[in-house]
Amino acid sequence: MHVHPLITDSATLANLCARLSQAPFVTVDTEFMRESTYYPELCLIQIADTEEAAAIDPMAPGIDLTPLLTLLTDNDDVLKVVHAGGQDIEIIYNLTGRTPHPLFDTQVAAMALGQGEQIGYSNLVDSWLGVQIDKGARFTDWARRPLDARQIEYAIGDVTHLSKIFPKMLERLRKTGRGAWLDQEMERLADPANYANDPDVAWKRVRVSSRKPEVLGRLKAIAKWRELEAQAKDLPRGRIVKDETIADLAGHAPRKQADLAKVRGLSQTWAGNDIGARLMAAIEGARPLPEDEMPPREDRKPGLGKEGALVADLLKLLLKIRARDIDVAPRLLARGDELELLAAGQRDGLQILQGWRFDQFGRDALDLVEGRMAFAVLNGRLTMTRTEAAA
Repeated sequence: MHVHPLITDSATLANLCARLSQAPFVTVDTEFMRESTYYPELCLIQIADTEEAAAIDPMAPGIDLTPLLTLLTDNDDVLKVVHAGGQDIEIIYNLTGRTPHPLFDTQVAAMALGQGEQIGYSNLVDSWLGVQIDKGARFTDWARRPLDARQIEYAIGDVTHLSKIFPKMLERLRKTGRGAWLDQEMERLADPANYANDPDVAWKRVRVSSRKPEVLGRLKAIAKWRELEAQAKDLPRGRIVKDETIADLAGHAPRKQADLAKVRGLSQTWAGNDIGARLMAAIEGARPLPEDEMPPREDRKPGLGKEGALVADLLKLLLKIRARDIDVAPRLLARGDELELLAAGQRDGLQILQGWRFDQFGRDALDLVEGRMAFAVLNGRLTMTRTEAAA
């Protein structure tokens, strides 16, 4: 494979993207810094196919990333391969408002191949290629220039290794017939809605114990204010106000701006400055949360009392057994909340009762809940067996 020198000019990048646009797939990775900013600061983009690989410097003066972004988000003929690519996808979304598509995440694929739920990149490379990755440059300052040869070599390796692993993974998925299992997961990963930082729903990330509409209405208003302040200043939201302070403000709202000086977690200067005034405006403008926006009660899963909780525990045990038997990560088969809903009597809208998940797990789960299946120990191994009722 030909590895290009670091690309810092628009013409070289455009030529590279023109060639890669003819490839069946490209592997993609990014290096970024986000400790002191709201939006991740993109510092390096790596891309490869089976013939060539390159690192692109997005911080190079005057470089036009349009051909690369177009390849990633507008060319549906080229599959984009990532590993644990959520943050990489977020960066592309922030730049374009779109996500790479079609998409293949090797961490998700590894779940279908029995390699655990969140296999790390170095373990993936070791298991598929027998290569030990030097992690020395992993925590480097990617924003500092110039980048040295070791940094670039480390970064390029992320996509060159992946370009060798992906065809092997694809072949094994075809042999096992599990490729179709991943379609829904990949579509979910590529959904732009996952990466939109909507200030109107930011309150859902903050934990409060109260369910009073007035408190939740203030929480929504304050969390929205914080999100907009963080975006405008490009600072981490915790640098503006921490979650626990927001929860405190929502539950015990100050009556006037001068009272902000008494709030734990806020600077006393907020009692008289502009940011304090904007916070008070958000609090004063808050309205009780409407009934249709109220979060569901965690203890109101339909019919899930003590007996239902026991049934849910049995379903979780069944999930472990089934995942072991077919050598797949349990989380790919079912989520815990779906098992609780099934135990509570819900049948409609559950993924485990649809498609391949029903064939591989849902049918047995339904039979267990409805008395047609039971646990048994055979030769020291926990298994499932049909009951007389099923017969």
